[in-house]
Amino acid sequence: MLTGPVDDPAAWRGDTLARAVDWQAVVPEHEVAELDACVRALKGRSYLELTRDDFPVRALLSTCKAILDTMEQGRGFMLLRGLPVARWGEEGTRIALWGLGTHLGWAEPQDGAGNRMHDVRDIGQTFGSNDTIRYFQTNQAIEFHNDGADIFALLCLSCGREGGRSRLLSAVEVFNELARRRPELAQALQEDFHFDARGQHPDGARCQVHPVYTHHAGKLNVLLKTAYIHSAQRFPDVPPLTERQSDALGELNALLEEDGMALEFDPRPGDMLVASNHVVLHGRTAYSDAPGPQGPSRHMLRLWLTIPNGRPLPPHYAQTREFGPTYARRMT
Repeated sequence: MLTGPVDDPAAWRGDTLARAVDWQAVVPEHEVAELDACVRALKGRSYLELTRDDFPVRALLSTCKAILDTMEQGRGFMLLRGLPVARWGEEGTRIALWGLGTHLGWAEPQDGAGNRMHDVRDIGQTFGSNDTIRYFQTNQAIEFHNDGADIFALLCLSCGREGGRSRLLSAVEVFNELARRRPELAQALQEDFHFDARGQHPDGARCQVHPVYTHHAGKLNVLLKTAYIHSAQRFPDVPPLTERQSDALGELNALLEEDGMALEFDPRPGDMLVASNHVVLHGRTAYSDAPGPQGPSRHMLRLWLTIPNGRPLPPHYAQTREFGPTYARRMT
């Protein structure tokens, strides 16, 4: 159990990165041309049946390598800009994203049904309207959290009428700051919490039990969904949060919202955010779509990917819906 800050390139502050530009890159035209050729050749086929061999993108491999290096040896995220989603259309964009994913790793299921690409958009319900609705299916603000598998790739197809600002945060820097100020609460977050599985756990479990932070094989890892910790309290067999746990979550959430901690930006069509689910937390502000089927609506496509250069995973990750498939693929 860690009792103090850790030295890691994934520890950064948003106010520092806001003055830098190296966390974002425009995809070069010759690399886009490779994807264009693949999309044209593969339209009409289901993206799910396509493999890496269907995407001969020699030039683009350098960008994919840079992404993978950043995920594990760098700050833990990268924003690619300039993908021509308007030209590709929705079908072609799905193919292009899937193809990029095959060169980054292996797409993993994101829900109990085994879906490996999610549409992140408002379906007209709110979190809490039933026991399975997840925040990505709403237009509500999403607090800082992480997804599943080693990394996620989130590609913007279109923006809504207003809102929907993306927010990124270093979970490592937040831990370090908590360890400096309240080391006893940093330790509390390395102990078990009950998380609501939202009906998505493959074995049908209503909850999964694990720490928020885990230090394993020299790496600090995070698994945080604060809303799911609180919604798990509705189950009669889940123990109430202790005062120490509540204090730790309260201090953590205050740090997440502290001025200067997060990096924020407005996604544009053609932007693809790739981020580590081990060291980066992400969220968004609330948004609204234009009324009517023809108005602008916010629509993202998402992959969860296991990567070949991924870190060793803590053994208890094998029992989580977020990391179970990645653990099975790489650790067994």
